[in-house]
Amino acid sequence: MAANKTFEQSIAELEEIVSKLEGGNVTLDESLTLFEQGIKLSKSCQQMLDTAEKKVSILMTNEDGEIVSEDFTGGDQE
Repeated sequence: MAANKTFEQSIAELEEIVSKLEGGNVTLDESLTLFEQGIKLSKSCQQMLDTAEKKVSILMTNEDGEIVSEDFTGGDQE
């Protein structure tokens, strides 16, 4: 597992690991290794999400240091 992966790369690798585990065509030892890799990837993704959330909170802080709450209206909503 290479360091400095993007969130998207980590998620793709995690999905591949899940697929292999669900396929049931790996040995117990391989399953344990894949599971361990998956846990590390999951923790890494969570850390990236936490960092992104902190950045958003900083960006949403007004001049007085108060967090400004705004409704998110994504382009998908009609």
